[in-house]
Amino acid sequence: MSSQRRRHRKRSRAAAVLRPALLVAVLAAVLVAAIAGVSTLSSRAVASSRTAARQAHGKDTKGAKQAAGSMATPSRSAEPTAPTDPQAATDTPVAQLPSPDAASSSGDQASPSAAAPSATDTPADTRAVPTTATAPAGAEANRVGALFTGAASPGNHFCTASVVHSAGRNLLLTAAHCLSGAAGVTFAPGYRDGRSPFGVWQATQVFQTNGWTQNQDPDQDFAFLQVAPNASGQQIEDVLGGNVLGTDESFTAPVRLYGYPDSGDEPLLCSNTTTKQSAYQRRIDCPSYSGGTSGGPWISTDTGHVTGVIGGYQQGGDTDDTSYTAYFDSTIAGLYQTAVSAAS
Repeated sequence: MSSQRRRHRKRSRAAAVLRPALLVAVLAAVLVAAIAGVSTLSSRAVASSRTAARQAHGKDTKGAKQAAGSMATPSRSAEPTAPTDPQAATDTPVAQLPSPDAASSSGDQASPSAAAPSATDTPADTRAVPTTATAPAGAEANRVGALFTGAASPGNHFCTASVVHSAGRNLLLTAAHCLSGAAGVTFAPGYRDGRSPFGVWQATQVFQTNGWTQNQDPDQDFAFLQVAPNASGQQIEDVLGGNVLGTDESFTAPVRLYGYPDSGDEPLLCSNTTTKQSAYQRRIDCPSYSGGTSGGPWISTDTGHVTGVIGGYQQGGDTDDTSYTAYFDSTIAGLYQTAVSAAS
């Protein structure tokens, strides 16, 4: 009995020793499995985060291109997290993700070809397309004429001028770039097809600003010409009348544009509304105003004043369909007073 008890106690002790060892082994196995699971999850999380980072970068690049197309500055904020919706990864960045309607609208605005200008950007133009035709004879057209060097013969004219009202009643207005002096210059008002119905008038003196004579300043591309009386002792304004000089008038105003092209022997006439080219330049769109029309007057349809001459920017324009004038302000008013004082 005592021997069995001793064996039983020994087995109990052995069992007691084995049970904790087995428990430790089981716990160790569970721990290893748990660590492996955590490692697997961590690897997947890292892979997922890298994929998300690649998606976010691609979408940010696309967003930057869209922003550049719409002239917006790309965001410098930290890269946004990837959206959970896979489809969203092909749209806009999460930080800027709009509603579907807004996204569609902003997409249209981002495309330059789809954007429609607002009314303030391009006002509706209700004017008829301007046309150019031969100016009909009349009091206003008769005060416009061609400048010649020598005899007033077909094809010999080089610029246009017009009679301007003055105290001495003997002044013409033209572009400064037309003249380097008065010697040999004649004026035939109302000239048509080789005929000078109001005679040919001899220029005696030219008046230009220092800004033009020293620097050829296009903002001062205007000049006055004094002409001698005719054989009957009449001043030119006594015969034809003269256009009043208009200054400081609106940049945008309807005018009648006259000019003698080199290729023709009749004056052209076109009516249109002027626009502002720059601080000291006005512009008008009228077709067929080629070389020779320089110096042609811009007559305001509102006041009847002469408010410009073809000249200024590009010496009147590099194309036949657009003409320019230096803006008439205190500069030409001062030159006018100088000419009036000298020619009276």
